Amino acid sequence: MPRSDESAYLPRKIEVKWRKIWEETGAHITPEQSSRPKYYCLDMFPYPSGSGLHVGHWRGYVLSDVWARYKKLQGFNVLHPMGWDSFGLPAENDAIKKQIHPEICVRRNIDNMKRQLMEIGAMYDWNREINTSSPEYYRWTQWIFIQMYNQGLAYRKEMPVNWCPKDKTVLANEEVIDGRCERCQTKVTKRQLPQWMLRITAYAERLLSDLDKLDWPEKVKLMQRNWIGRSEGATIIFNLISASGETHNLQVFTTRPDTLFGATYVVLAPEHPLVKNITGVGQRKSVEDYVRESLEKSELERTQVTREKTGVFTGAMAVNPVNGSRVPVWVADYVLAHYGSGAIMAVPAHDQRDFEFARKYELPVVEVISSNQAVRDANGYLLQAYEGEGVMINSGCFDGLPSEKGKRKVVEWLKERNLGDFTVTYKLRDWIFSRQRYWGEPIPIVYCEKCGEVPVPEKNLPVLLPRVEKYQPSGTGQSPLATIPEFVNTQCPGCASPAKRETDTMPQWAGSSWYFLRYPNPHLKDAPFDRQTVDKWLPVDCYIGGVEHAILHLLYARFFTKVLYDLGYLSFDEPFARLFNQGMVCKYSEKTGKLEKMSKSKGNVVNPDPLVEQYGTDTVRVYELFIGPPELDSEWSDQGIEGVYRFLHRAWKWVLSAKEHLVSGEKEDQEVKRQIHRLTFRVTERLEGFKFNTAISSFMEFLNFALTAERIKAGFCLETVERFLILLSPFAPHLAEELWEKTNHQSSIFTAKWPDYDRSLLEAETVEIAVQVNGKVRDTLMINKGEKESLVLEKVLALESVKRQIGEKKVVKHVFIPDRIVNLVVK
Repeated sequence: MPRSDESAYLPRKIEVKWRKIWEETGAHITPEQSSRPKYYCLDMFPYPSGSGLHVGHWRGYVLSDVWARYKKLQGFNVLHPMGWDSFGLPAENDAIKKQIHPEICVRRNIDNMKRQLMEIGAMYDWNREINTSSPEYYRWTQWIFIQMYNQGLAYRKEMPVNWCPKDKTVLANEEVIDGRCERCQTKVTKRQLPQWMLRITAYAERLLSDLDKLDWPEKVKLMQRNWIGRSEGATIIFNLISASGETHNLQVFTTRPDTLFGATYVVLAPEHPLVKNITGVGQRKSVEDYVRESLEKSELERTQVTREKTGVFTGAMAVNPVNGSRVPVWVADYVLAHYGSGAIMAVPAHDQRDFEFARKYELPVVEVISSNQAVRDANGYLLQAYEGEGVMINSGCFDGLPSEKGKRKVVEWLKERNLGDFTVTYKLRDWIFSRQRYWGEPIPIVYCEKCGEVPVPEKNLPVLLPRVEKYQPSGTGQSPLATIPEFVNTQCPGCASPAKRETDTMPQWAGSSWYFLRYPNPHLKDAPFDRQTVDKWLPVDCYIGGVEHAILHLLYARFFTKVLYDLGYLSFDEPFARLFNQGMVCKYSEKTGKLEKMSKSKGNVVNPDPLVEQYGTDTVRVYELFIGPPELDSEWSDQGIEGVYRFLHRAWKWVLSAKEHLVSGEKEDQEVKRQIHRLTFRVTERLEGFKFNTAISSFMEFLNFALTAERIKAGFCLETVERFLILLSPFAPHLAEELWEKTNHQSSIFTAKWPDYDRSLLEAETVEIAVQVNGKVRDTLMINKGEKESLVLEKVLALESVKRQIGEKKVVKHVFIPDRIVNLVVK
């Protein structure tokens, strides 16, 4: 066994050495021209906020690097870039906390995180680094906005919006989780403000249907489907008679037109524009008070199933179009303005929310769908709404129809009389794109008294974010940019008259909605991307990141891509062909007494820097992968990393020992050949299935076989050692490079080819069978595969354990299943 100091495994020394070599040789630079097939492997790039990366962040970056290195060894020309999602709330809030300017804060955070990412040893092509807050980049974010504006996909509208009192800004609907701000968990309120919107609803059906062609986790696709929320139903026109006698047409959307005869009241959302027009004098104060209170509540509060329903009568009546009956019009906050038309026909017998409301306010309940599954009291009255299918009753000429058939028949009847039509609607709403904050892309719009809204011409982009000392949010509903006259006051691009700039900025999601298009040509000056180049590299072959971005970022990126495709700038309409979501790394929190996601507030963050110093990067990399299936949350153990450290020491020791006892391929033991080909098969198969943790287990099993004095003395051929190192190299690249060099290779291990395996060597020549006596397992026996029954029986009877069981008895019968079992029947 080699014992010199030169043969000692000193991870920090060799890791620094190889990172320097990789950098000096340009090992990770992706060539523009290559005969190899392309492969685009992309991480969800990080926000440069906070104190840097913890081991939970590391996990995703290590996963993507293992996969990128594997694809390179398979012969692909791999594009594996990295950049910074540096505009928006996360970066600005971090700067406020640290009491420095966001630009300075972002730069410091990038420097620290880049150092950490380089320590991971990832094969990022840093020549392609991008930063969403650099003018060279956000010029093109503004350009994309203008393309959308010119197509009518960006528009300005005054509307009730989600307002975070702590962050002092508007939040998109997707940024409100359980009624609270996604970033700071502050309870969200409502404000009426003019906002820039992106018409993502125009793409609702395509965003939904195109999910079917993506190789994404079904969980993520389901989350997007639910968020888009497609509903098939009908729009029905009710004639509305206000308290003063005026008439209005009111459209309501329903998925159950078969229940129209059971509509006993109509409900408007508090935000509905008709509320003011139809309310009677006697009801005006109560309605205005109710509307004001409703607008202060979050949508979650308003729509919670268990919450007691509230509402107020407007004094108006509506005429049911199928039977002419007049029903009261109420305002209730459980109806949302953005869903359907913001108005519903209430059918208490067949909708539980309507049932509870009707019971509370003593409104009629008319059953129009009959079923023996309905829950009734002793007198036959409904105890709860029956929401299933059945047979139509109390429905005039439609009586007796199955309700499923009745849905179509009722709508056809309405359509013939211009009182309704078939409709598809979506829960998805247009994207609120304005933010009343400083640190973001200025929206490139100018307001002119003569010309109105005017987009900034492309030649004048970027509209630069001015450098200011006071950038904290004002809380007034206006961005801090509104207080800077030299920014606000400008000339109209159309008529040269005095004009004013838009002072809202774009949300943090703007730059990340197209960054994957910039990496193939990050230094292009006259366009956001080159069509030929992006068509060559995209869609992204494998996109890796957390499931927390399932709705926000992924939906917005798909939307941007489809818009650019429709405008002729791209030849593909989906950005990410394959998606992999890694699980979180969790750790026990002394503060909460529970296993928690790592966070400073819970005191369970693990900084990778001291671990790298103590154990080396490769140990941390391998442990991140070994702690559990990569798609699931895993528990971090400070003790567990020691085992991985020992494993890499054993790998190091075996390679150097094998090097000293090399034999020719012909002289290598056949069992060694079988074991190394099994390892090749297992690692390849498990990598392909993203089972990185069990791939590492395969190496440990191999070393248990190979690292014995007897095996080492017998010798290994060089090809076996090479196979082992190539297989290990994506996981522990520094160690593999060093040992590759020590086994007399001149070039990098990553210029090698991923090994194939011989299927004929995967099957063992011996098998272990169970030995039973009277049906109970008494021993096991190693036999030659396919060995004759008579020879196996002879060996079984010679076993001491079997002799003891037989004793004075006789074997009256035996059962033999080849290569599996022998059962002796004794009496």
